[in-house]
Amino acid sequence: MSSLSSAHAELIRAVAQHRDRTAFAELFDFYAPRIEAWLIRTGADRASAEEICQDSMTALWRKAELYDPAKATPATWLYRVARNRRIDLARRDKVSIIEPGDAVFNVVDENAVGADQAVDVRDREDALRIALAQLPPEQLELVRMAFYESLSHSAIAERMNLPLGTVKSRIRLAFGRLRKTLESAGVEDAV
Repeated sequence: MSSLSSAHAELIRAVAQHRDRTAFAELFDFYAPRIEAWLIRTGADRASAEEICQDSMTALWRKAELYDPAKATPATWLYRVARNRRIDLARRDKVSIIEPGDAVFNVVDENAVGADQAVDVRDREDALRIALAQLPPEQLELVRMAFYESLSHSAIAERMNLPLGTVKSRIRLAFGRLRKTLESAGVEDAV
């Protein structure tokens, strides 16, 4: 853990043990703008980003005792809180780009893998749903056809009455966006 992470872990401990307002203010001043900017970069509108950020920092104040420096750095913990809050809001608003029953997500057999692996897979699925929701509709539709309907690029071009080059270009652009969004969300090798 870096010296900055160690210092922030100590501040979280001070919040957990003593409800130290100065420690909380220091953490808030450091992380709130970064989390909000990250949320906006990954597609949240300004108001949602602000709400999610505020909720995440409130969770820090109320649940600081749950932080375990052996499991994550302060930044990782706080970004995960923000990511989970964003997913909760998307579920509350019933924002779903891919239905839970879609075959692509029926990959977790909890009896065949450990619980920690099942959680990791579900986290990746949630991140992918959020990333897909941020694609422009014309790209999302082509990705759906290519990967969920297993259509060739030529078949998609014919069905959508688009030039083959346009289909390939939109799918390539979609993958670039997905990769960028997932990398900024901390998901590796997802696309």
